[in-house]
Amino acid sequence: MATIPTKSVLALSVAALVLAAAPAATARPSLPGPSERCGTHDDVRRALTALTAHDRIPGASVLADGPCGRWAETAGTADLRTGRPMNTTDRLRVGSVTKTFTATVVLQLAAEHRLSLDASVDHYLPGLIDTHGYDGRHISVRQLLRHTSGLPDYLDAPEWEHPERLRYHRFEPGELIARALELPRPQGSWHYATTNYLVLGLIVREVTGHSPEDEIDRRVIRPLGLHDTYWPGDQTPIRGAHSRSYFTNDDGRRSDGTDWNMTVGGVGGALVSTQADLTRFATALLGGRLLPAAQLAEMRRTVAADLDRLWPGARYGLGLISSPLSCGGVWWGHAGTVPGGHRALVAVGPGGRSVAVALNQVPDSLQAELDFQDLVDKSLCVSERT
Repeated sequence: MATIPTKSVLALSVAALVLAAAPAATARPSLPGPSERCGTHDDVRRALTALTAHDRIPGASVLADGPCGRWAETAGTADLRTGRPMNTTDRLRVGSVTKTFTATVVLQLAAEHRLSLDASVDHYLPGLIDTHGYDGRHISVRQLLRHTSGLPDYLDAPEWEHPERLRYHRFEPGELIARALELPRPQGSWHYATTNYLVLGLIVREVTGHSPEDEIDRRVIRPLGLHDTYWPGDQTPIRGAHSRSYFTNDDGRRSDGTDWNMTVGGVGGALVSTQADLTRFATALLGGRLLPAAQLAEMRRTVAADLDRLWPGARYGLGLISSPLSCGGVWWGHAGTVPGGHRALVAVGPGGRSVAVALNQVPDSLQAELDFQDLVDKSLCVSERT
């Protein structure tokens, strides 16, 4: 449930709105309609083609909503068996975008004074982290949210070099956390680890008496009407209409990875959703509908991220990424991948445009990763004509 594959180098961007002033004259020309004011999506289409034609990603899609209304662009195939075209309405596994849902609930609980961001893990879960030099007394909730806890990622264990061998295994959060604690301490002050979010899920359970999945359903998914977003639990297929997902297996062949037991991700990476649901969630969150102003400000206080996990200029807050934009400002959101091949990203820019991007295979080369980031950049930088 990584965010972005390693050592990516392209900054991403957001749209700038440019309206020309009408000339002073007695007979003023009529103002252009929306379709004339808003720029074309030619750059987006070319970026999609680069991914599907040159990088061999089966299918890619963009859904955007903003000042120029909602629009969608797609390329490639959602299902290689049937040839069904890619679209923006299919469900997909959204990987680490799940972390932003989890962080939102943790911050809601902080706003309700039911937990403190500066309290230790040991305060809520005594003895959970107390082995191999790791000490929960010195790790705060805030550090878990921001990936500055110093905990390793269980997905860095050697067995995850071949994730397809574990695709039908059912995992418990405690099992995965214990595996992480057997690994060496990461280098540096920031280290992206889904382990952090599994610990946060256990804290939510301890504080509320309910599973973290139920709390996220009750506090976020149902209130926003995210009808296509759900926790798959032990179910390996995806319910309803969905794109297939693909990965390269041990012998170098492309394989279908759609059916997967996502207990490996839990509240750090298991959600199934759609692009429309993701943009609705991100817009509500960053628009202040899910958190009080103080907690949203906490969420947006960032630290520099490790270039092996994100890209130059990207920073990480409390379950939220900020990224520099080629056309000015930053976007806020999150990205995610899953072992079976789905890749998702949702972002909101300063001009109010929200974008959700989906792939049904994770880029497996630096060029493919650069092309994915270029697609995000161009999708957010669609601007109005002067």
